[in-house]
Amino acid sequence: MIIAKLGGLIALKICKKLAYDCLYLDELTIYGKDSDLYNMRTQWIPRGEMEHVLAALTPPNRLAAEVSMATGLRISDVLSLKPVKLEKARCTVTELKTGKTRPVYWPLDLLERMRAVAGKNFVFEGRCSGLKHRTRQAVYKDIKRAAAAFRLPENIAPHSLRKIYAVDLYHRTKNMDKVRRLLNHSSEPVTMLYALADQLDKRKAGRL
Repeated sequence: MIIAKLGGLIALKICKKLAYDCLYLDELTIYGKDSDLYNMRTQWIPRGEMEHVLAALTPPNRLAAEVSMATGLRISDVLSLKPVKLEKARCTVTELKTGKTRPVYWPLDLLERMRAVAGKNFVFEGRCSGLKHRTRQAVYKDIKRAAAAFRLPENIAPHSLRKIYAVDLYHRTKNMDKVRRLLNHSSEPVTMLYALADQLDKRKAGRL
């Protein structure tokens, strides 16, 4: 009985390692081991570390980043939000990148803070004009500045927020299909690159 249990545990560990190996190979297939895309792709960091980075951002950029990390929305979709989307705690957002729609539930504290700063045309108004929303580049540069100040070795950018959301959601639910649906992915293997980003980044660093 004990030998059988040990054998089962060893088999499970081997299967888990093979699964990560397959994901790692998928990552190399998508990016290319020697490509700039693979070496410079946005990485995941623990939520606690990212919260330190966000604390160093300007208030509008910090709020936009917090919304992205809490909902899994791309930062471009957060920045293009209009005040009408804040009328209720639940709304439907159309993604700029894909044209797909997805339901979003605003955490109450973030909803109140967004309502407090919302302009007439956009929730996150541009610095120079309320007729335009804040740009993704503004948030990107601010995150890069803060990450450099903390001397983080990882390649942190706004898309890291979406990976943090996916990793945390998968850890809570253990449901890959739910993560896929909430990220609005068509392909589960792509979702796995997000939901298991913590394991993949550890593997790339030789810690797994």
